[in-house]
Amino acid sequence: MCRQRIAFLDYARVLACFMVIIVHSCEFFYIGDSGLEIKNRDDGLWVSVIDSAFRCAVPLFVMISAYLLVPVKESAGLFFRKRLVRVVVPFLIWSVLYATLPYLWGAMSAEDVGRSVLTLTYNFNNASGHLWFIYMLLGVYLIMPVISPWLEKVSKRDEQIFIAIWFLSTFLPYLREITGPVYGECDWNEFSLLWYYSGYIGYVVLAHYVRTYLSLSRTTEFATGTVMFAIGYFITAAVFYSRIDTAVTLTEIEVSWRFCTPNVVFESLGAFLVMKSLFGSVRKESRLVVSVSDMSYGMYLMHIFILGFVFNLVNGQFTTPVTIVLVGVSTFVICYMLTRLISLLPGSKYLVG
Repeated sequence: MCRQRIAFLDYARVLACFMVIIVHSCEFFYIGDSGLEIKNRDDGLWVSVIDSAFRCAVPLFVMISAYLLVPVKESAGLFFRKRLVRVVVPFLIWSVLYATLPYLWGAMSAEDVGRSVLTLTYNFNNASGHLWFIYMLLGVYLIMPVISPWLEKVSKRDEQIFIAIWFLSTFLPYLREITGPVYGECDWNEFSLLWYYSGYIGYVVLAHYVRTYLSLSRTTEFATGTVMFAIGYFITAAVFYSRIDTAVTLTEIEVSWRFCTPNVVFESLGAFLVMKSLFGSVRKESRLVVSVSDMSYGMYLMHIFILGFVFNLVNGQFTTPVTIVLVGVSTFVICYMLTRLISLLPGSKYLVG
């Protein structure tokens, strides 16, 4: 049985896809060949302002999937078979393309190709760093049928307790900055006290809670979401910017950008509620929005190929913020057009989902 289309999730998916591409457009201005490389404070400011606003993109994707799929109603076997065709096969094909195609335009040597292909047996490689997200998403899919029976039976209060403990776990990245390993973490045990309540599973439960229990008027929902997003955004941007002069590594400067931090949780839930309040009552969606939503997975898979090409065309011709936006918007449009064309081919689901 087909699930009913939920309009605001299409808008949220389109927005999240656009956010991801803008985030990666920012990378040209703070990541160099050797890691962290911010050329001037102006670049640092604009990266802080723009990128920090869009850190909720990945959690939004997780919440969208959870809002649609959890609790899982079908058998685990059927659930996984659907994800196999829709997610896994395109992911594997694009992983191979990222590991081999750069050789054609001289970005990889034959030795690099060999190492990249070998790496694919256990992880993504340097050319396809954005595909870390698919590994995480597949892990979320694996746990969905496991937690679904619990979500069907658990009380509202118990679900609130789970979310509260999970939210506590999102402070761990900051706590580790101060103390180092915490709550039982050590060289021989990375599974700390809050391990089983941490990570992206929290966003899955949070989305279920919003759908099942959170009943607000559109005005209250919009106001609440806006305030939450603003608080999360301010903290995210302020912490990143404050570290520009002192951070030596990407890990140090990106601590407030980690997707399972309290500030990004605020951003993500805030953005989700705002989208729900704005588009929750839409009955007839824009055909373009539905089309972009349907193409978003293919767009995500291919966009790194397009991003670098577009950046090389416009680099040095505009100011930093204009370049970031221009590269992001152009890449978004090109990826949509290419994915749409591919979707017209027989068997396209194996390539773009």
